Amino acid sequence: MTLREIAAEAGVSISTVSRVINQNTKSPVSKEVQDRIWEIAKRTNYVPRHSKKNTSDSSDLSSTEQLHSIACLFARVPDGASDYFFSTLAKSIEQEAFRHNYILKYTFSAFDIDDPFTLRLIASNNIDGIAVLGRCDKELLKFLKKHFQYVVYSGLNNLDAKYDQIICDGTQISYDVVTRLIEQGHTKIAYIGETQNENRYAGYCSALADAGISVNQKYIANIVHSTEEGYKGVHHLLNNGCDATAFFCADDITAIGAMKAIKEHGLHIPEDVSVASIDDIDTAQYLTPPLTTTHIPLDEMGQMAAKVLIDRIEGGHTKHLKILFPYDIMERKSTAALRKIHDNPQK
Repeated sequence: MTLREIAAEAGVSISTVSRVINQNTKSPVSKEVQDRIWEIAKRTNYVPRHSKKNTSDSSDLSSTEQLHSIACLFARVPDGASDYFFSTLAKSIEQEAFRHNYILKYTFSAFDIDDPFTLRLIASNNIDGIAVLGRCDKELLKFLKKHFQYVVYSGLNNLDAKYDQIICDGTQISYDVVTRLIEQGHTKIAYIGETQNENRYAGYCSALADAGISVNQKYIANIVHSTEEGYKGVHHLLNNGCDATAFFCADDITAIGAMKAIKEHGLHIPEDVSVASIDDIDTAQYLTPPLTTTHIPLDEMGQMAAKVLIDRIEGGHTKHLKILFPYDIMERKSTAALRKIHDNPQK
């Protein structure tokens, strides 16, 4: 497969394909076109050639050079493809690795590591390095140390291990979002999400503590991050007398379920309660009302994870790196200043 053939199938010019493959941002290409080009490249096993010796024909950059390979391990979810956060990270890692003549040979979940087939797959494949997405427990760290020489980690938690780490600090994100709700006058703030060893919950608790607000268990729904669990968790709280004026959800998928439950209880967002979360998935801005959330630069984190892993594999650095990415709170119409009781007689 050549650039010319990819361009013909995608219905775009050769230069457009080249810009996407080589990440040239001077002339932006729509996400739809980018996804179409990457799908064709992956399906046809196209391999970029970045050798300086082969510049005679820019339309044919296929390569016979030996390919290197990496893997992705989803540490927190059984199916990374169904999770927005981790699937976006993995996609970005795959595309950046591709530009460096590395392929993503396979992906698997921490839930699969005891499966004999998965163990045979790992043992029989010559993988140069692995990207771990999501928080690891001690058993998983032992597994990584035994089977992989080069590891990069990416997620919202600091990892207590000597690996390269690409992080957006979930504790600080949560602290800032909850602090913003407190600044808007909310003191009864519910938390919807996981609590055990979860830095988003730690950030929530820290923000309340610094504002002199006690953590109230009747405002906590300890649930797995999903739309269904967010829905059930909020229903449970409201059915048991929760009078929170704001709900902080661990991610947008959970917030979608939470918002549905809130509305079914006859409450209005943000007139009666505010809702805020983390991730900034595409759907968030199209909800009713649009969801206040935190934008995490997943594409950039994935690109950096791939670069750092490849640099580690190729001997470019030996010290363990920890790179911290910034984030932005996207204030939309699902949050508002707390209304006074006389302004809202239903409260």
